[in-house]
Amino acid sequence: MAYVITDACLSCGTCIDECPNEAISQGDGKYVIDPDKCIDCGSCAGVCPTEAIEEG
Repeated sequence: MAYVITDACLSCGTCIDECPNEAISQGDGKYVIDPDKCIDCGSCAGVCPTEAIEEG
């Protein structure tokens, strides 16, 4: 199951460079993860300063 970014996202962009599949992009008010590209590695969740990324 793909990771998701919750409303706790501050749009800091820290997670983008960590994603090996370029599954994260700027959404409306927060970043979003494309579930078709997400490989469930958890790299993004590990670097999120607000713990806004969780398993969906």
